[in-house]
Amino acid sequence: MDTELSEIYTFIHAIPPFDSLPKPALAGLIKELTINYVRKDEYLPPKGIEEPRLYIVRKGALSCLSNEEELVSRLGEGDLCTEFCKQSLHLSKNTEQRKMRQVKTDEDSLVYSLDAEVLRDIGEKYPSISDYFNNNSAERLKKKMSKVNEEAIISSTLMNTPVSNFYHTPVAGIDVKQSIQQAAIKMTEQSYSCLVVLDNKSCVGIVTDKDIRRRCVAEGLPITASISEIMTNNMSTIDIKNNAYDALMTMTSKHIHHLPVTKQGEVVGMLTVTDLMNNEGHNAVNFSSIIHKAKSLTELVEISALLPKLQIRLAKLGASADHVGKSISAITMAFTKRLIDMAEEEYGQAPVPYAWLAAGSQARQEQLAHSDQDNGIIICNSMKPCDDAWFEKLAHFVCDGLADCGFIYCPGDIMATNPKWRQPAKVWQKYFNGWVDTPNPKALLNSSVFFDLDTICGDVSLLEAVRENLLKKTKNNSLFIAHLSKNALGLRPPLGFFRDFVLKQNGKHKATLDLKHNGIAPIVDLARIYALSQGISAVNTIERIKQAAGTSAITKSSAENLLDAYEFLGILRVKHQAEKLVQGQDADNYLSPKELSKLEREHLKDAFKVIKTLQDSRQASF
Repeated sequence: MDTELSEIYTFIHAIPPFDSLPKPALAGLIKELTINYVRKDEYLPPKGIEEPRLYIVRKGALSCLSNEEELVSRLGEGDLCTEFCKQSLHLSKNTEQRKMRQVKTDEDSLVYSLDAEVLRDIGEKYPSISDYFNNNSAERLKKKMSKVNEEAIISSTLMNTPVSNFYHTPVAGIDVKQSIQQAAIKMTEQSYSCLVVLDNKSCVGIVTDKDIRRRCVAEGLPITASISEIMTNNMSTIDIKNNAYDALMTMTSKHIHHLPVTKQGEVVGMLTVTDLMNNEGHNAVNFSSIIHKAKSLTELVEISALLPKLQIRLAKLGASADHVGKSISAITMAFTKRLIDMAEEEYGQAPVPYAWLAAGSQARQEQLAHSDQDNGIIICNSMKPCDDAWFEKLAHFVCDGLADCGFIYCPGDIMATNPKWRQPAKVWQKYFNGWVDTPNPKALLNSSVFFDLDTICGDVSLLEAVRENLLKKTKNNSLFIAHLSKNALGLRPPLGFFRDFVLKQNGKHKATLDLKHNGIAPIVDLARIYALSQGISAVNTIERIKQAAGTSAITKSSAENLLDAYEFLGILRVKHQAEKLVQGQDADNYLSPKELSKLEREHLKDAFKVIKTLQDSRQASF
């Protein structure tokens, strides 16, 4: 191969989908290329070319225009123009391509072209080529995410291992009429740490050795008392069809160590934390268990130092961004709960019922290692002014403890230490009503934070009541949703018309993309808007999109596309942060496109196009 052909080979080989071709096929394709020079302001195809051809920009820039002469997009070095061969390649279904009717040069340009017949012949031999040209950006992204999910299935441990691989059977049970002593004897004789409590063969509760210690011995309850006195009612269970990761999350969120496994509603086995820990040493359950046993803040600080290592490990395992976010969020919850327990040991029980709230990414279960704090306290309306002194001490104890563990103070002071976010339920309700009724810029900013809330510890009914009233006000409230949408659309994907991504121009993160604020946050905002407009109580972004799919807010196909974009961006973010942590640097969200392969850059563009399309659709609705 001579020098000129070798240079063309190197250039074409870096461009998807041709990067998937074997060397002989690519070498053959190179020989079929035609080189064309096109002057500024001239139109494609070049003079003298009439047959359908694919054009590849080698140097210069092209503008793709609609029939109304409106700019659709611009193409730069390495971009493909399929406008003049799409019918030959059966691309008529591609709505993105249909918008392009004319292609004009913005500057003197050098383009390679390939006869559509040659391209179709190659596509018949190599399906990856035909698939690429017959799919639009959303479809290409979907194929990519399908492949990613397949890889996750192969590499993950708990996430795709069925519960049936872990649970023990038969289940040890005891009749509800039996005494606490009889339960203890049976547990001792059979070496069980828990028993399912039965009433006429129906499961009515569960009792553990911990229950006997805390609810019987510590309380001075007679051992002759009925087992029903100390059993846990309304016990959590998991269906046998679920995977071990679902079990892990249930145990972590409810802080339980025994989980009955059911089949068609009947208990068939028992799953324990030990079963999962033996399979995966550094998981959320393991961390949570260690955190719960910590005796001092010093111990918690030492444990928190391991959190980045867990994130690195999960990234190396190929875990999904959703898996990583839920795991880290569950561990942050465990730190918070333990600090609250320590505070109550120090200051005594709360004067009235309350709930500790997490906001933002922790509430959405999308947190990564050592994020900043966003929290508050919602207190029972029966509180008296003097009661706030106790809650103020609680707030400082927990927030300061979280900061010591690496969860930095919120720059915007959205923390329970701020009296504004440590209020009775009626005040919180007043806040939400005011933000909805008067959606000024400050109200919309608060909405973007506090409409994502979850109870970490305490009386869950306090937040549930406030949220229920909120959703009644936001559902079908077109004026508020329009204001919220307009505010959210200020964050746009960094995809420029000209050539490539719009990168930061200066500062510490020059020439990078902000994956969080310009990629993930717009999807989070859209999901929140969909949920509020439809009265959906879910807080997690993926759950919001799934539950909104097929409603007036978003179609099922658009929801699927948005989920693909969200997961792809999340994976890039998790991998990027893991690499930073491995290098001993602080995890951030600033990704240089140079870190990505050409194909990954194309998928990233596809993700940004999906976001932009749905943002434009939302903007057109108001």
